[in-house]
Amino acid sequence: LLGVCTAAGGLGWTIGHKRQQALPLMNHLAARGWVCVAANYRLSPRATFPEHIVDVKLAIRWIREHISEYGGDARFLAVTGGSAGGHLTALAGLTANDPEYQPGFENADTRVQAAVPFYGVYDFTDRQGLDPRRGFVRFLERIVIKKKFATEREAFERASPMSRVRSDAPPFFVIHGALDSLVPVQDARHFAALLRSQSQAPVCYAELSHAQHAFEVFHSLRTRNIVRGVDRFLAAAYAAWVASERSRDAA
Repeated sequence: LLGVCTAAGGLGWTIGHKRQQALPLMNHLAARGWVCVAANYRLSPRATFPEHIVDVKLAIRWIREHISEYGGDARFLAVTGGSAGGHLTALAGLTANDPEYQPGFENADTRVQAAVPFYGVYDFTDRQGLDPRRGFVRFLERIVIKKKFATEREAFERASPMSRVRSDAPPFFVIHGALDSLVPVQDARHFAALLRSQSQAPVCYAELSHAQHAFEVFHSLRTRNIVRGVDRFLAAAYAAWVASERSRDAA
């Protein structure tokens, strides 16, 4: 199985490094034949959104141009990440070739063929009223987006994967812990439901009982099982993509 997987990590868009996250998943996928690329992106407060997603798309462009040098197939790209990286994973999957997020490289192909967000942030507007004190929105205002929600709501909407759901989204595997105390699991449920209502591609959802935020950072029985699940999902997505490419060539 030859494909490409890029891991976008990060905690709260402010800390994190590619050497620290997604290692159990990447080690497993590399052993299964995937070519894995771990990408850093600029961090807040120095960086201001959308610089974070711009960097992810720059990484996608680099992969498409260079991954064949490492034995990968540049035509198939799967993206994954946790927490803020889960947000960027979902956004990358839903904003393919969006020139707003590709300044100076608008013509680059930034489509991905599968997306696997772990305990991601899918809504910057708190549309379900899960944060009554609006602490998260204030954090985004001060540190990440640096705009006022009351006067520039559209910027928060456009940064929310929930607002970017589309019928031509790639296959998604949304993963969340039922006891996540940082990102409410209700958001993941709602995001997966929105995707299923509009996307023509498969949408899988796994909610892990008793699991907290960042549950798979360390090796454990739970981590091993979810990593195997991601492996099977990506293998199925890749097989479906290969079949589709062959049908297109035959036609």
